[in-house]
Amino acid sequence: MYLITVFGNLLIILAISSDSHLHTPMYFFLSNLSFVDICFTSTTIPKMLQNIWTLSKVITYEGCIIQVYFFMLFAGLDNFLLTVMAYDRFVAICHPLHYTVIMNPQLCAILVLVSWIISVLHSSLQTLMTLRLSFCTEVEIPHYYCELKLLIQLACSDNFLNDMVMFLAAALLGGGPFVGIFYSYSKIVSAIHRISSAQGKYKAFSTCASHLSVVSLFYFTGLGVYLSSAATRSAHSSAITSVMYTVVTPMLNPFIYSLRNKIIKRALKVFFRMASGKGSFVFS
Repeated sequence: MYLITVFGNLLIILAISSDSHLHTPMYFFLSNLSFVDICFTSTTIPKMLQNIWTLSKVITYEGCIIQVYFFMLFAGLDNFLLTVMAYDRFVAICHPLHYTVIMNPQLCAILVLVSWIISVLHSSLQTLMTLRLSFCTEVEIPHYYCELKLLIQLACSDNFLNDMVMFLAAALLGGGPFVGIFYSYSKIVSAIHRISSAQGKYKAFSTCASHLSVVSLFYFTGLGVYLSSAATRSAHSSAITSVMYTVVTPMLNPFIYSLRNKIIKRALKVFFRMASGKGSFVFS
């Protein structure tokens, strides 16, 4: 599953970069999302595979903190990029005549850059707040990776401030993008409803179907991990939900975007044809 996730998302990136027809805002954001998905799943799964192979479940304190930092970073980036993609679909359907003017390359680059900056600042804050906690010599984490909420609960020192910062950040950086996505799709549904022809409605909805599927997967699994109380859930069920969030969702994203997208399919065929050396060359 990890190899499928890495190579599937890598193929999406290569297909988009090799086809000039896909150098548009929508596919620019998609290639960034694929890169972040590779990084996101690589923060936890290689260590888990090492634990399975060596039959050792030990991770150093430094390694655990580094894992927390990059997990929070790429999880936040996933969240922000999905929000940016929802805004892109909103402009494309609700303001089609002004789409190329609004979604210009400068704005696209700024949106991605701002997503990185906010995610880095948030991840740095959470990591620094974790560093102030003191832990016992040997701590047993009932999970397969260093999950922030569990680490805070296992601390020997007072963790009230950490809990407050964590829940405040979840409300702002999790709830804010969700509200933005919900608002964008409420406007999209309203715009589609005003289209008279059934074919026009289907064409407009088909441009959002893949993104809506990925958003649903991301938020349903994410909410299952972070918004439910750890006291009422077993460690086993928490680990299963986290596998859905950290492994299954990034693995399914390339399939969702490629199987429902004829342009991506065509770009993948062209890429494989070029990679196999069957492309044509023209002398000038």
